[in-house]
Amino acid sequence: MDRVKSIKNFSLIKNIFLAFLATLVLAISAKIKIPFYPVPMTMQTFVVLLIGVYFGWRLGMFTVGLYLVEGMLGLPVFAGTPEKGIGIAYFIGPTMGYLVGFLIAVFLAGFFKFENAFFKNFLKLVLSVSFIYLFGMLWLSKFTGWEKAFLLGAQPFILAELFKILILAILVPKILKLKNS
Repeated sequence: MDRVKSIKNFSLIKNIFLAFLATLVLAISAKIKIPFYPVPMTMQTFVVLLIGVYFGWRLGMFTVGLYLVEGMLGLPVFAGTPEKGIGIAYFIGPTMGYLVGFLIAVFLAGFFKFENAFFKNFLKLVLSVSFIYLFGMLWLSKFTGWEKAFLLGAQPFILAELFKILILAILVPKILKLKNS
């Protein structure tokens, strides 16, 4: 009985450690700006989906939730922090919908069953990431109106997003192999 309890405790500690490590990777991905036309892109959405694919929906949701709490507490983990503000004030700003959408995206990416089928994996990842943009535009529209929300908050990122999803869909079989080893 004690052995089972200590294995469960180790597993919990391991998962918490992995979640904190992944929030660090997610924070770094928010700071990396890759030149891309028409606007630079970060790798946040890529990492959110990767967390879902690798961790599954439970640990993935915990990880992204922890990341959001870190940001709300004032740690400069979000893109644009600390230069554009920190904490709750930044969180409830124009990008809040995108950040909340991370939770839905990681849930879906973690819930879907991925396989060695590129096209199916690509579609599952597109569906997952679409909730980031849907929630993001819905919230952003409160600041800019619906038309500008799409023009400023989604349209410039579509090509970059498809490129990131393409890369991730190609990597999914390798990620699954690593996960299952």
